[in-house]
Amino acid sequence: MNTNAAPHPFVGIWVTADGHIRQELLPDGRYDEARGNRQSAYTGSYTVTGNHIDYVDDTGFTATGDVRDGVLFHEHLVLYRA
Repeated sequence: MNTNAAPHPFVGIWVTADGHIRQELLPDGRYDEARGNRQSAYTGSYTVTGNHIDYVDDTGFTATGDVRDGVLFHEHLVLYRA
């Protein structure tokens, strides 16, 4: 394993325009999503294929997202780099 590899370009914090939803994509393939004052409202794992992200929440539900022109379209949400 190359520990000097740069993290994937999608790694980092993404937020909705109003700041209510904050999703952090971690370098280890995990994500942590906060909603309002509720920290870690959703947590789970994600995989990236091209510009597509597949999410699997720790409770078992799945979701998808796509990054287009630097914007993350995650199901019905639109998130921007923080």
